Amino acid sequence: MRDIHAPARDSLPGAAATAGTGADAPDAPPLRATEPLRAARLEAALGDPSDPGNPHGHLALLRADEAREVPEATEALLAEAGVAAEFVPHDLGGRLTSLEELARVLRPLFRRDLALGYGFGITSLFAASSVWTAGDEHQRRSLADVLLGGGRVTIVHREVAHANAILRNEMDAERRPGGWLVGGRKDVVINAHRADAFVVYARTSREAGPRSHSVLMLGPGAPAAGEVRRLGRTETPGMRGAHFSGLELDGVALPDGALVGAVGDGVSLALRSFQISHCLIPATVLAGVDGVLRSAVRAATENRPDGRPSRRRQKALAGVFADLLACDAMAVTGLRAMSLVPEESYLLGAAVKYTMPDLLREDLEELATVLGGRGYDRGPVYGGFQKLVRDLPVAGLGHAGTAVCQAVIVPQLPALARTAWFRTPEPPAELFRPGAPLPAFDHRRLAHSGTDDLLTATLVGVAGRLEGRTGGGTPVAALTDLARAFVAELRVLRARCAALGGDFGPQACALADRYALVLSAAAVLGVWEAQEQAGDPFLGEPAWAVLALSRIGRRLGVPVANPPGGVVEAVLDEALDRCRQGRSLDVYGTRLAG
Repeated sequence: MRDIHAPARDSLPGAAATAGTGADAPDAPPLRATEPLRAARLEAALGDPSDPGNPHGHLALLRADEAREVPEATEALLAEAGVAAEFVPHDLGGRLTSLEELARVLRPLFRRDLALGYGFGITSLFAASSVWTAGDEHQRRSLADVLLGGGRVTIVHREVAHANAILRNEMDAERRPGGWLVGGRKDVVINAHRADAFVVYARTSREAGPRSHSVLMLGPGAPAAGEVRRLGRTETPGMRGAHFSGLELDGVALPDGALVGAVGDGVSLALRSFQISHCLIPATVLAGVDGVLRSAVRAATENRPDGRPSRRRQKALAGVFADLLACDAMAVTGLRAMSLVPEESYLLGAAVKYTMPDLLREDLEELATVLGGRGYDRGPVYGGFQKLVRDLPVAGLGHAGTAVCQAVIVPQLPALARTAWFRTPEPPAELFRPGAPLPAFDHRRLAHSGTDDLLTATLVGVAGRLEGRTGGGTPVAALTDLARAFVAELRVLRARCAALGGDFGPQACALADRYALVLSAAAVLGVWEAQEQAGDPFLGEPAWAVLALSRIGRRLGVPVANPPGGVVEAVLDEALDRCRQGRSLDVYGTRLAG
C-alpha cells in the first residue's frame, strides 16, 4: 500500500502524458504559459463535453442534475485520479504547492459542472484550510490521511448576518474538563451525509465580537460521547447534483486536542483561510462561463457562410470575452499574491470575490441575448446555460458572499485612503505573469491585515509609464486615456473614503463597489503590461485591455470614449480563433477536449 505521506502521483486513467497540452497537435499555437500536466491529463480523461455518448460529458451531467443525483461515474474517475491530493499541502504528501496551479487543475471540472467541482472535493479544501493554517502537526497529519485515503472533509460554518441557508444557524461549544461539549444544528451542509471529518466553527462565547467563535475538528472516527446525526437531504434550486443535508450534534464530547489554534480564533482563522475561497471560487467558476461563451459563439456562427457572427452580436461576444479576461486577470493575480505577498493578499482576495460575481452574472445576461431560444435547450451543446444560471447563487456567489466581502473591505477604506493610496510601492512584476513560477504556497503565512494596497500602486505605476505613449486614435493612446481616468477615480475615492466615519451605510457600500472595480482595472493593466514585456501576441497587445477597461469604466460611470476602430474586431477575432482551435477563453488559452 502506498505511503500516503509520499508525494502523490501525477497520474490519471486513460490519458497519455502529453494529452491535452497541445504539444502533440501540429496546429496548436504555442501556449502562453506552461499548462500543468495534471490539468491537461484531467481535461483529456474527462473527454469531449459535447459528445452525447461521453459518460462525463454535458448530457450525462445534465441528466444527473435533473435527477438530483451525484454523477457517480465521473466521481469514480476523479477518485481514481487521486484529485483529492490536490487539496493537501505537499509537505503532508499531497500536491498543493500553488493555488494558481490548483485553479487550473480544477477548471476542467468546473467547465463541465459546478456541482461536480464542489461536491467532489473543493469543499474539502475550504474545510481543511483552517487546519492547514493553524492546526498542530497531529491535526494536519490526521486530516491529510483522510483526504489522501479517499475520504471527505466538510465545513460547518458559523452564522453570518444576511446569510443564505448555508450560513444560517450554528454550533455551540462549551469548555469542559479535558475537552469540549458541542451541540447544535445546521440545516444545509454540503456532503454532510458522507463526510469522514468536520471542521466546525462553533460559538464558544456568548459575547459578541471577534473572539466569539473557535474552530474544532470532529473526526475522523466517532466522538467519545454524544451523537452525530446526519439529517435528511435539503433540495437546493441550483447545484442539484451536489448533496446538501442537515447535521445535528447532540452532546458531542471532543478532547482538548480537537481545538484548532486557540480559543476565540474562529473569526481570525476564517478571515485568514477564507482568502483562498474568495479567489479560488471565482477563478474556477469562470471556466463555466467560458463554456457558455463558447456555446454562444457557436450559436452566433452557425450557418454563417463567412463563419462570423452578425454585426449586432459581435460587440456582445467580444465584450464578454474581454470581461472574462479581466476577471481572470484579477482572480489569477489574487491567487498568485497568496504565494508572493501573503501578508498583503487579504484585501485583494475580498475584492475578487466582491467584484467577479456581478460581472459574470451580467455576462450571462448578455450571452442570453445571443443564445436566444437555444438558451432553453436541455441538450449537450447548449443545456449548460440554464444550469449555470441556477448554480451560481448556490456556489457562494450570491448576496451572502457580497455581504461578507463588504464587511472586509468597508472598514479598511478610510485607512487606505489616508495612508496607502498613492504611497504604497508597486508589487513584484511576477504578480501579473500568469503561469510563471511561484514560491511554494504556505497557508500559515496568510494574514488578515495589511497596510499596503498593491493593486492601486500598480494602477498608478502603469498609468505613469503610459503617459508618454500617445498618438491620436491608436489603441495605446486609448489605453493611456483609460488608465488616466481610473487614476482620477482613485483620487476621488481617496477624498470620499478619507471622510468616512465608522458608518457601514449605503454610501460606504457604494464606495466599496467603486474601489473593487478600480482594483479590477488595475489587474488588467498589470497583466497587460507584463504580457507586453513578454511579447505575448494577444495579451501583450492593448486591444483586449482597452475593451475590458472601457466596460469597467462604464459600470463605474467614468466618462470613457468608445474604443478606437479595430479594437472590438481584434478581440472578437481572438475569441473566434480560440473556439475554432479548441482553446480556453481565459488568460492561458490552453487546449481543451472537444
